[in-house]
Amino acid sequence: MGVSSKLNEVWVTLNRKKTVTEDFHETPLKRCLSTLDLTLLGIGHMIGAGIYVLTGTVVKDLAGPAAILSYVFAACAAILAALCYAEFGARVPKAGSAYSYTYVTLGEVWGFIIGWNILLEHLLGASSVARAWSGGLDSIFNGAIKNSTLKHIGYLSHDNVWLSDYPDFVAFAATVVVFLVVATGAKFAMNFNNIFTIINLIVIVIIISMGFYYADLKNWTEHGGFFPHGFGGAWAGAATCFYAYIGFEGVATAGEEAKNPEKSIPIATILSLGTVTVLYVLVTCVLTLMVPYTDVDPNAAFPFAFAAQGAQWAKYVVALGTLFGITTSLLGGAFSLPRAVYSMAADGLLFQVFAYVHPKTQTPIWGIFCFGLLSALMALLFEIETLVEFMSIGTILAYTIVAVSVIILRYAPVHKCQFKLKPQEETTDDNTSVSEESAIMKKSKSHDDFGKLKDHLRHLPILKSFDPGNATILAILLMVVAIICFCAVLVPGYQYLADGAWWAIILEIIFGAIIVLCFLILIAHEKNDAFLTFQIPFVPLIPCLSIFCNITLMMKLNYLTWIRLAIWLVIGLLVYFLYGVWHSRERETPQYGEIVGYTGDASISCSTISKMEEEIVQQQPKRAEGEEVHIGVGEL
Repeated sequence: MGVSSKLNEVWVTLNRKKTVTEDFHETPLKRCLSTLDLTLLGIGHMIGAGIYVLTGTVVKDLAGPAAILSYVFAACAAILAALCYAEFGARVPKAGSAYSYTYVTLGEVWGFIIGWNILLEHLLGASSVARAWSGGLDSIFNGAIKNSTLKHIGYLSHDNVWLSDYPDFVAFAATVVVFLVVATGAKFAMNFNNIFTIINLIVIVIIISMGFYYADLKNWTEHGGFFPHGFGGAWAGAATCFYAYIGFEGVATAGEEAKNPEKSIPIATILSLGTVTVLYVLVTCVLTLMVPYTDVDPNAAFPFAFAAQGAQWAKYVVALGTLFGITTSLLGGAFSLPRAVYSMAADGLLFQVFAYVHPKTQTPIWGIFCFGLLSALMALLFEIETLVEFMSIGTILAYTIVAVSVIILRYAPVHKCQFKLKPQEETTDDNTSVSEESAIMKKSKSHDDFGKLKDHLRHLPILKSFDPGNATILAILLMVVAIICFCAVLVPGYQYLADGAWWAIILEIIFGAIIVLCFLILIAHEKNDAFLTFQIPFVPLIPCLSIFCNITLMMKLNYLTWIRLAIWLVIGLLVYFLYGVWHSRERETPQYGEIVGYTGDASISCSTISKMEEEIVQQQPKRAEGEEVHIGVGEL
């Protein structure tokens, strides 16, 4: 009995949820960012390395002209994830982004794991973009910086899968400078970002306009046609192109400094993703129409494409755009990283020193200093390809958990929901005659029914025995496992399916049937559509598609990336169990979520709780007139 009690206590501790209190929207950070600021932050974070670094690689090595479709496929996966972020970002405008969403919805240990991966994402994102910035500058001088470093300092490694060939001091210096800019304050950093992003957009428009002037449609029909590597090449390119879109999370991370996060975050997220997608498609069209894909130089795609057309001057315009574009991308990562650290430290899960906010700049100064230095060291020592792959897996994992959280929250009963809801519909009216059928229809949409089976399905075997919300949690978890198994056969074992291997086909049928069954269980329940903030449409379809796309992309990453992720998670769990679990602010906060539902800035909207309160009041002895009646949580 003692062991069982201890295990239950550990389980409750690991799954305790972040409480949404009345001061939840208050922050020591300065709320000074507009919707335009957030939109340009998202565009700047996404558009730098993607256009100037990734496009040439995807076109030359993976997809050819079909790289256009690679960007479209990746955009679809990113938009699905971004919609889930936008819903939570409007509801939980905190600096931790996916960490905060998961903490509120699933529990502490899951929130920590996601937060730890977000730190990895921003840490490596800033480092990899710094390496790209160094490469862009070096291209202007025809590789003189790299050659000089190798000549005077020597090699750091030879073909090592972990380390760079040479120490990149330019990338180190660029990272330090950008983190210093971020330390000066959110508004200054954002004005800096806005100016550089606008200049970059102007350069991109020039590249697109000049590129179409030199376009030749023969480059899409000759040299292997539009699909030189087949449709599979376009799909393989999508996994790499997905990296170009991950900056949209920076919009949600900056939510704690937005003036009106409930509106700004969804609008800025969609606008920035839409703008970036159009630009990626157009620049890829231009590149593949200007020169045959076989002649593209992955290291400097656009300068060499223009040089092939005799426009040597364009090399310097593109180089200028490269530096401005990659600077904004670097700034986006540097802006998001210390805020994610601050959010976890403020909750007690990381060392308290990182929660310190400088009173003058209103920035988490120690987080900027320590993690900025760490990011600069990684830019100094690691190759860009290693950094990008390692970053992608943590990011995609975070996107998957956010999508799961959206589904769980939408099917949670109202007494487990900590967010403000629309007023509950009345099912009866003393002054109006309402038919029994109409009353039932209204009742099916009442707050009491969230998480329960729909009225005409209340007698389904097995499902009817579950408490509200529990069947949907089990269904989504089983669905995630089934999707992992389905994709594990589909992606690594694609050749077996193509060859008609009977065992692979049977496995796909079984896993596919489980996915469909779990989806049907979800839609058999009443979902919560009464949130006052932004809600994505077509739940659970959109989050389920996002989960499927994310897991498919994760399956395309190599085994070394998985090993690195495992090492990173082990380090994180050691930090959590040795420090975070003991210093968590929720350890000292009573957990009312399971009892009274919402403890935040809105009144409890659960009619069931209200009825229980009324019954308790009626059972109390009569008090003298004017005497207060106090009802304890325990009585409920």
